[in-house]
Amino acid sequence: MPYDIPAPMLAKSVLAVPDPARTPGGLSFEPKWDGFRALVSWDGTDVEIGSRGSKPLTRYFPELVDAFSRLLPEPCLIDGEIVVATDAGDGQRLQWEALSQRIHPAASRVALLSEQTPAMFIAFDLLARGDRDLRDEPFAVRRAELVDLLQAVPDPLHVTRATDDVETARRWLAEFEGAGLDGVVAKPLAQPYAPGKRTMFKIKHARTADVVALGYRIHKSGSGVGSLLVGLYDDDGELHGVGGVAAWSDKRRQELVAELEPLVERDAAGAAVTGESDRSRFAASKDVSFVKLRPELVLEVRYDQLEGRRFRHTVQFERWRPDREARSCTFGQLETVAAYDLADVLD
Repeated sequence: MPYDIPAPMLAKSVLAVPDPARTPGGLSFEPKWDGFRALVSWDGTDVEIGSRGSKPLTRYFPELVDAFSRLLPEPCLIDGEIVVATDAGDGQRLQWEALSQRIHPAASRVALLSEQTPAMFIAFDLLARGDRDLRDEPFAVRRAELVDLLQAVPDPLHVTRATDDVETARRWLAEFEGAGLDGVVAKPLAQPYAPGKRTMFKIKHARTADVVALGYRIHKSGSGVGSLLVGLYDDDGELHGVGGVAAWSDKRRQELVAELEPLVERDAAGAAVTGESDRSRFAASKDVSFVKLRPELVLEVRYDQLEGRRFRHTVQFERWRPDREARSCTFGQLETVAAYDLADVLD
């Protein structure tokens, strides 16, 4: 039987790359990969891939199941990230949209995508090797064992790069975003593996933008604003949805309904006009309807990364901007990230 797959060790957000001297035993820095967190169990016969939320991912990545069974030199339990890269014209770049499409109920579709957009696995921790449980070992030992285990294993399995030099980590934070990566992770070298505990540090890109409120979804409780949908104007003056703002308190959700009421679009009969946003393949049954707002209200939000013309993650509310005209909220205000070839990150 495969190893039991534990909850993954987690990271807490910090604003800057931390000083290794302030952590007993020092820190190891790694690129923060933007994919599906995965713990892989291989007992010599069977492969199991578990997600961060303990959901099985095995059936969605048959090409990785095949690679693990062929390439891993001995039974092991590995922590890492599943990613998909596509050719961006000036090198490869991680592609979240292509990765998210892999979660599909149809086996035929999964098989097709495994050939069209094959995944890679980036290993960054080793929890067990053979009959040895390594979770109580310090990370420095686990990292050395991981490198030893996978040093001769070819693509699509990789060991993440790592450094103990803080200046190199700061350079990675600036450069690797151009390859689609999410930031930098700092790991205490002296600590054991701690399932479900936030004992690591993550440093992500944080930026702000002024956006226009397009509408809102009702909270899943059936009352109040669950999320506020926001957009930006392109060069032709067309308004595009770019993401949503959530995480309101119960009290604030109710207040927002009243505050947004004057902006609600209404039809000739006086009924609120509604729309429907794209469905997530992760929650196909989720209600995606929303109440439309006249595009007049501007707010400032914090975001970490743009993918295409949408924010990669849910953005965070910063403040209202009554001083801004909605039409001034364009894509032009967003920072352009220099391209960086993923191959140079994997090297």
